[in-house]
Amino acid sequence: MLNRIFLPGIFVVLAYGFWISPEFKVIAAGLAIFLFGMLALEEGFRAFTGGTLEILLGKATDRPWKSISFGIASTTLVQSSSLVSLITISFLSAGLIDLAAAIGVVFGSNLGTTTGAWLVAGLGLKVKISAYAMPLLVFGVLLILQKSKALRGIGYGLTGLGLLFLGIHYMKEGFEAFRDTINLAAYAVPGYAGLLLFTLIGAAATVILQSSHATLVLIITALAADQITYENALALAIGANIGTTVTAMLGAISANVEGKRLAVAHLIFNMITALLAIAFLQPLLWGVDGISSAIGISPDDHTLKLAVFHTLFNLVGLVIMVPFIKTLVGLLQRLVLIPAAALDQPRYISKASIEMPATAVESVRNELIHLYENAYRLISHGLSLHRGTIASERDLAEAAADTSRVMPLDIDYYYEHYIKGLHSAIIEFISKAQAQQSSERWSNELYALRQASLNIVEAVKGMKHLHKNLSRYVLSRDPYVRELYNEIRVEIATVLREIEQIRDQGPDAETILSLDAVRLGLDESRRKLDATLDEFIRSKRITAQMATSIMNDSAYAYNIGKNLDDMARSLLSAREPELKNAEQKLVLDDTDIEDVLREDRD
Repeated sequence: MLNRIFLPGIFVVLAYGFWISPEFKVIAAGLAIFLFGMLALEEGFRAFTGGTLEILLGKATDRPWKSISFGIASTTLVQSSSLVSLITISFLSAGLIDLAAAIGVVFGSNLGTTTGAWLVAGLGLKVKISAYAMPLLVFGVLLILQKSKALRGIGYGLTGLGLLFLGIHYMKEGFEAFRDTINLAAYAVPGYAGLLLFTLIGAAATVILQSSHATLVLIITALAADQITYENALALAIGANIGTTVTAMLGAISANVEGKRLAVAHLIFNMITALLAIAFLQPLLWGVDGISSAIGISPDDHTLKLAVFHTLFNLVGLVIMVPFIKTLVGLLQRLVLIPAAALDQPRYISKASIEMPATAVESVRNELIHLYENAYRLISHGLSLHRGTIASERDLAEAAADTSRVMPLDIDYYYEHYIKGLHSAIIEFISKAQAQQSSERWSNELYALRQASLNIVEAVKGMKHLHKNLSRYVLSRDPYVRELYNEIRVEIATVLREIEQIRDQGPDAETILSLDAVRLGLDESRRKLDATLDEFIRSKRITAQMATSIMNDSAYAYNIGKNLDDMARSLLSAREPELKNAEQKLVLDDTDIEDVLREDRD
């Protein structure tokens, strides 16, 4: 809707500018080249996602100082705080990092973005930067044409840098030529009125350009050509910091609650930093003069002094806000609440987490745990056993025998509202994610998780079939029928208990061995139930009709257990390819399980 309103207007303004001023055309072209360079640089950065970045981010965010350092370093590398913020939102939405770590990354990225001002003011305006752009573009394009993903990523990075340098050159040339036509400095506004006005202009320009780096380049090149005053340039830089939060807010629209909390944290940080800069502008300028004098910047070198100012007020904001990260997390958790209907809505899968393979896989994995927990709740109620009992150390056979009432459960309603819709959302997300993946590893991961979702649904469907007779016979006055149905209940509850124990331990090298024990126990339970059933039939303790029902229900119970076991193998086994391959060599197949059971019988 906004594009339909603003885009035609921007086209009209640009066309008018091109018509009345060739110099404006050069500036606009330089800005366009710069923005395209940023896109190429971002593309090069994305080429190295898919494992390495995710591992690095996980290790780099386990301490506040590490997450802040990662934000500074990554933003310095890709020259885009907006990209780093959007990536951090996707990682947070997928559950790869927590909110405190994500806030640290975003705080650090605000300081990292100041390196762009130093790059332009210290290098772009002091040397003929276009001379460096040409070889970077040549080598970059050559590498982009290669088949290797890593080489293409490096190629995009070099091409992006070349375009950045070329864009800076054209903007510098355009503003210098523009000076002969019109002097924009004549429209300077002094005092606090000018400070507030140009802060708003800087914020608006950043919203339109969707890049504080691009805004800063415009500010610095205009300042170098004396098209704006030093004081107004300071205000524009403050406004750029405010405007960059809009990109993060827009990116958070498609994120989950945690992503929205991070976007609000970004807004709070930048607003507080901007307000501090406006309120304490004079002390900051004294600081800028002192630092500039100490590092050899001349008093009239306003472009480098602007870079010092941009770094200083972001650093002050960082120092003030870092001690309050935990307080901010608590505040955001109270302000941005999880919707009450979250039980039947996706919590982790979102547009924000689909861009990168590892975040897509991890978000699906976490969403499947959410689906499994819903299924666990349904199955345990269907068994008329409390989840607390299943998770405890109490003897399950004793707990089943002590059942005094059937738990009320509208299984069809629960399935439609808490299982089916969530499963459909997971399958749709996986299909979209697979369409974006070129890596066989991540496609295989997503396929395995898709199968795990189907396993959960099949287990619930089995419970739907079983529930009718369980609710009828769990309190049967016939002790033999009740005994057999209690064995069925214990069989399923045992699988649930063992899966919960594995979940509590976390994924490790012994997970697959524990799951083999689950499968062996399941097959052993079925064999014992069949033996008991045969004995009751021979002794005519139950009728043939009842025996048929119990055999059918025993098959449902076995399929429930087997589907839950298959789900756990996909969801809880090792995630690293090497460990996963090692586990596959240890896993027992159906033949191995039968051999083990035969040995036990012998």
